[in-house]
Amino acid sequence: MVVNIILLLLGFVLLVKGADFFVDGSSSIAKILGVPGFVIGLTIVAMGTSAPEAAVSITAGVQGSNEIAISNVVGSNIFNLLVVAGLCAVIKPYKIEKVMLNRDFPVNIVVNVLLLVLMFIGKALNLLDGLCLLVLFALYLFFVVFTAFKNKEEQSEDDVKKMSPLLSVVFIVGGLTAVILGGNLVVNNAKEIALALGWSETFIGLTIIAIGTSLPELVTSVVASKKGESGLALGNVIGSNIFNIMLILGLSSSLNPIAVDNSAIINVVILLVITALVYVACLVKKGMGRFIGITCVLGYIGYTAYLLATTI
Repeated sequence: MVVNIILLLLGFVLLVKGADFFVDGSSSIAKILGVPGFVIGLTIVAMGTSAPEAAVSITAGVQGSNEIAISNVVGSNIFNLLVVAGLCAVIKPYKIEKVMLNRDFPVNIVVNVLLLVLMFIGKALNLLDGLCLLVLFALYLFFVVFTAFKNKEEQSEDDVKKMSPLLSVVFIVGGLTAVILGGNLVVNNAKEIALALGWSETFIGLTIIAIGTSLPELVTSVVASKKGESGLALGNVIGSNIFNIMLILGLSSSLNPIAVDNSAIINVVILLVITALVYVACLVKKGMGRFIGITCVLGYIGYTAYLLATTI
């Protein structure tokens, strides 16, 4: 099992670094083509931080590991909300922009409700469900980019690295290769570890894999907080959570139907409740303070204890 743990950690490293290389290469190509910096941030960078979850869930879905495919996304979203956003608030309390409270957070809640409805209807996510999620994702992305263009909310261009076209392509291909290889390593070795320890794939997906694939969001948000840009933390979290459900589960279920059991439905209900509670708290305070941040982190500890008691 020691070998499996080493390979699992190697898989996480490949996922995180591969996502970094993919984002740098894609952003450079976009910059060369004259795409505005804020559009790059809203699309390539946002999807890049969700690349590890995508690699793991799609790989698991194709291999028939339904528990990992769903629990990875749900676990990552819960970790993002409670730990990433919460920890950033502990580091530095932050205000939340109106567009986040009025548009993106409600969209996130609606997406969670939609996922729950789709899971209830057929006890599985099939091709039609996947296409529905992908179409809605495309519409949401178009609306976000269109609104950004309309309001000219352009971000700093200095954040985008510009490389030669050849080096950019090398970064993209190398990054995608690392992400795909990392995804396979994580799924296969996580299953072996779960089997050896007698743990369920659901527990592994909701905790170890979810935390590992959420490292890009955690690093990005914590770095932003240390720079005094804590407000970016929640935006990164909400954007990633929307992408995780609509894009990742949409792709996964389109490639191969994902069976849904009662535990998966319960965890999506928990995710929905957590999302709604965090939204209400942020709406009342117009931001996230240290008390809310500490409460979120403690909430995640409590959630992990619940998983230990119910899924192992």
